[in-house]
Amino acid sequence: MKKVWFNRWFSVAFHYMNSIRNNEDGVQFKMYATHPDRTHMALQAADFADTEPVLGDDDYVEFALDFCKKHGIDVFIPRLHMYAIAKHIDLFEKVGTKVTVCRDLELLENLLEKQKFYESIRERNIISIPDYHVVNTADEFMTAYEALVSAGHKVCMKPTNAEGGMGFRIISNGRDTLSDLFGTVTPYLSTEQVYKTLSSVDRFEDLMVMELLNGFEYSIDCLASASGELLAAVPRRKADGRLRLLEEVPELIEIAHQVAATYKIPFNYNIQVKYNQGVPKLLEINPRMSGGLHVTCLSGINFPYLAVKSILGGHVDNQKPNYGILASHIEKYVIMDLGE
Repeated sequence: MKKVWFNRWFSVAFHYMNSIRNNEDGVQFKMYATHPDRTHMALQAADFADTEPVLGDDDYVEFALDFCKKHGIDVFIPRLHMYAIAKHIDLFEKVGTKVTVCRDLELLENLLEKQKFYESIRERNIISIPDYHVVNTADEFMTAYEALVSAGHKVCMKPTNAEGGMGFRIISNGRDTLSDLFGTVTPYLSTEQVYKTLSSVDRFEDLMVMELLNGFEYSIDCLASASGELLAAVPRRKADGRLRLLEEVPELIEIAHQVAATYKIPFNYNIQVKYNQGVPKLLEINPRMSGGLHVTCLSGINFPYLAVKSILGGHVDNQKPNYGILASHIEKYVIMDLGE
């Protein structure tokens, strides 16, 4: 029986552990999961769950190595401290643990820092990128904002190293602030609000001020071999509300093939794009399973399991997804297992 460990992941790791466990080949797995919060949802799908400490990079690598040795972990699927773990991947292999992480450290660092990857991909002309400026002061923010508006863009911003929607804000000066106050929480801020907040410090970490993209947003979930050969690419569109559509979009699938041929990212990764005036533009590439990958698995491709199968040396063929699937979800309460 093979042992698979997820460290501090999002709650959707609950689905990924079950996908690996309920695989089509009938391979037996024991699932391990750790998180600082013992009540975290991801831990509910694990056969062995425990709390993990909050540590810096080097100390965390030492903890992870000890965990792998103590439990005989065969496959480690990290999210937290991914770069630090990749730097020491040889230490994990010495204790018999395979790690589903990109081994190209320069590429991984670029993928984790949006600005660096934008600079990399601009040179290769694989996909269009939004107009953007990286700023560190309030005055730089205003200069960037004015330049983008002068170029005819609406404007948004996001920290360069943020995951998902963390820190994403849309700059809008035409809002009814009273209606916003009494309505649902929105991502909208005025230039005055942003400037005042940013002016509270002399300098802040890299903030990307960029063109706002108003078209459809797609996540292209990708599966690749350990050497980066693309085995599947499925575009998943954010439709109205909670709806998600698995849609065959040739130009997006071609982008995935070009990204794979250029960067050779292994295992599971995700290319996020959004359209503006009919042109797909890159938001980011996440070198891990995406937060919506369990939806994309409805295509008939077991992305989490096939990545594990591949790293364990199994042969994985090119996959043929089913398209035209419209999906949504509804909450379900479960009784929490908190261990001893």
